[in-house]
Amino acid sequence: MNLLDPQSLLSQLGPWAVLLVMFAETGLLIGFFLPGDSLLFTAGLLTTTGIHLSLPLTLVFAPLGAIAGAQVGYLIGRRFGPSLLERPGRPRLAQAAQRAREHLESYGVGRAVVLARFVPGVRTVMNPLVGALRIDARKFTLWQVAGGVVWTVGLVLAGHLLGSQIPGVDKYLLPIIAVIIIVSLIPVGLEILRQRRGSRPIA
Repeated sequence: MNLLDPQSLLSQLGPWAVLLVMFAETGLLIGFFLPGDSLLFTAGLLTTTGIHLSLPLTLVFAPLGAIAGAQVGYLIGRRFGPSLLERPGRPRLAQAAQRAREHLESYGVGRAVVLARFVPGVRTVMNPLVGALRIDARKFTLWQVAGGVVWTVGLVLAGHLLGSQIPGVDKYLLPIIAVIIIVSLIPVGLEILRQRRGSRPIA
């Protein structure tokens, strides 16, 4: 089983793969490398073809894993503090934490928590970061539930609708996953460009 291959995960674990990956990616810092967006879309696609996942079960497991994971991530951050996000030797994690801080400063807690769901890496560190900053748990829970449901259900239904409309679309699964990965990385790329432009000295 390949942890980075959505089709491999789904063929081996079925809807449980969605639950476990959503939980790990949003609740455990070690899960920042997992294929969240592509897994959700692929799961939706395979509810109409391929291994025929259960759509109702997938629609329950996906937000459940994302919501539970975010809550655990918040509690971890609240318990162990900022040092958890600043471990030496993990530059990618540190960069994601910095982007998450900038999201909080730019958008406020509610919008930042919801928007973070759609940005790989940021959605992993946002939850423990909010916990480390001791932001009100009720406020965080409200927004993370809203963002988790919109993100997971939206991507699963998008995959399901595509599979329903195009017969044999599973033959093109790899190119579709590649496109999803590229699209999901666009916000990260735009953020990097914005930071570089902001750091240029004024002539």
